[in-house]
Amino acid sequence: MRILVAGATGVVGHPLVGALRARGHQVSALVREESRARAPEADTIVVADALDRAALLAAVSDVRPDVVVHQLSALRLLRDDPPEAFARTARLRTEGTANLIAAARAAGARRLVAQSIAFAAAPTGEAIVDESAPLYVDAPDPGWAATVRAVADLESQVLDSSSELSGLVLRYGTLYGPGTAYARTEGGTAGRVLAGKLPLPEGGAGITSFLHVEDAVGAAVAAVESEATGAFHITDDEPAPAAQWLPHYADALGAPPPRTIPAAMAPRLLGWFMAHQLTSAPGASNAQARTALGWKPVRPSWRDGLGQE
Repeated sequence: MRILVAGATGVVGHPLVGALRARGHQVSALVREESRARAPEADTIVVADALDRAALLAAVSDVRPDVVVHQLSALRLLRDDPPEAFARTARLRTEGTANLIAAARAAGARRLVAQSIAFAAAPTGEAIVDESAPLYVDAPDPGWAATVRAVADLESQVLDSSSELSGLVLRYGTLYGPGTAYARTEGGTAGRVLAGKLPLPEGGAGITSFLHVEDAVGAAVAAVESEATGAFHITDDEPAPAAQWLPHYADALGAPPPRTIPAAMAPRLLGWFMAHQLTSAPGASNAQARTALGWKPVRPSWRDGLGQE
């Protein structure tokens, strides 16, 4: 198949291009001009900004993909400019998705596979939720509420039943491995843990569903080659409370054990989102992805790699 990977310089997009080519597909990598030097080896390099509708329509029409894979984000900017990283990513999930869908339709593509997140569910009292759980669009933190609304908008556009495109959404868990925030050497979360700046709120009851980058790539390959539609949690098999994974992560990094703080202090000391993740966030079940996509994680537990690479 002819496949276009949008966001081909990202932590998932870059290795995905190689994985799809290894399966015999003809792969075009969509990158921005300023990111061209980081482009992966591909059959074709396509240069356009997803927020420039006219340029994107022209670029995608040139390669006539059968399948378009949406891995667009601006989270590379997190370390230097977090507000811009989140604002641009929200635009890519809303405006960028609309532009990519228009370009895919105009080019005659039949399928669209898009990345989303598995940790946008609202806390409902369930420790582990499936894809039917409501998204946290009314979160008390304005920044997180805006992020989740953008996620919901992306998913709605991709899964629009009136579209001639067959749509599938991959809700990735919290990514770990090379190039992620949890990477041993360059990750921002790793740096906080090593510096003793990520304490554990009392109880540590928030659940995180992790996902190794290699498994995110494998799920995207499975989605491209599948005829399934809908939204699927792509996570490992062991959703874990913070009380388990954070001390384990610190130990793997060779960091001091995280100190314990009162849960009520967590939002002020850690920020709303991290406090939510560590105290009240639900985990995500990958059961539907296993059944519908025939996918399962090669790394079924975060215990085997988190903090080690």
